[in-house]
Amino acid sequence: MENPHEENAKVFKAFCDVNRLKILSLLQSGEKCACVLLEQLNISQSTLSHHMKVLCDSGIVVGRKEGKWTHYSINPPGCAYAAQLLHQLTALNH
Repeated sequence: MENPHEENAKVFKAFCDVNRLKILSLLQSGEKCACVLLEQLNISQSTLSHHMKVLCDSGIVVGRKEGKWTHYSINPPGCAYAAQLLHQLTALNH
């Protein structure tokens, strides 16, 4: 079983790559098929799959299968958790 710090590190890992930030920007306007993300980004399908795994493992993005493609969207509870976590880790304890 992973410790809480390893789980929390997954959240921050999601934000520390330029392509993942671009993906999040694209998803801000709503759910996108992986095929659309591939058209917008200059990366291979295997690279996109890696980035989507990192984003989904963090809880910030969720995917749903439809035929041979996966459709991705921002996960509001995952985003709320990430924001809470950042606040919790940077709050000063007096």
